Amino acid sequence: MKNIIEYQEQIFEKIKHINESGIEYWSARELMLALEYKRWDRFDNVIEDAKKACENSGNIVADHFSKVGKIIKMAKNAKRKIVDYELTRYACYLIVQNADSSKESVALGQTYFAIQTRKMELTEEEYAKLTEDEKRIYRRKQTRDGNKILYTVAKEKGVKNFDRFTNAGYKGLYNGETANDIAKRKGLRYREDILDNMGSVELGANIFRITQTEALLEKQQQKSEQMATDTHYKVGKAIRDTIEKLGGTMPEDLPTPEKSIKELEKEQTKKIPN
Repeated sequence: MKNIIEYQEQIFEKIKHINESGIEYWSARELMLALEYKRWDRFDNVIEDAKKACENSGNIVADHFSKVGKIIKMAKNAKRKIVDYELTRYACYLIVQNADSSKESVALGQTYFAIQTRKMELTEEEYAKLTEDEKRIYRRKQTRDGNKILYTVAKEKGVKNFDRFTNAGYKGLYNGETANDIAKRKGLRYREDILDNMGSVELGANIFRITQTEALLEKQQQKSEQMATDTHYKVGKAIRDTIEKLGGTMPEDLPTPEKSIKELEKEQTKKIPN
């Protein structure tokens, strides 16, 4: 019997892709197999129902269901073009909700999303009642969602070198430190996410950096990678200057939590009965 942790690892880690802009997506063909569907025509009906639900919710379907063509090899070196979709996390959620719940993987998926789809907007009173770990998880999801929007807007403004663009924001906020510099200072392992290893206060500063940069880029008329990158740096630097004027603790001086966000999330899922 599968459990929710295995589901998370097999579906939302193993088959997740990251495009050149740093945006995550899932292949509908791969999701179909993960949800125990054998025929594309039946799974395509589920996708169509999910697309209708997306539209009825006031969302733009094309933003979440990107139709693509793929070439597959057949017997005797023959080739055939098939239809696929690049799906956002929200699209996966809608597909799982519209799929056959008698299938074990679908039922687990529905449970998974019920856990993950926590209301994102909390009142000040609700937020104040959270523990530090809960605040970290809450704010980490805000940074994930915010970065998706930021990178989409940055791409529209001409950004191609996303490492340079990302590091510009960190350099402004962290007194010249790049993402790698921050990771080394925190003593993180190779490729370990620095945002997963921040406390709620440090995450808060980065949320402000992300949202304010996105807002300014939206106003940018010219399609210029350099201008967008400079804007990211200036926003980070302005936030740093504000923290200093208020007498706050500089981001690089804030303590690194003992547990990463991934460790906290894994502990949460272990508490959920199989």
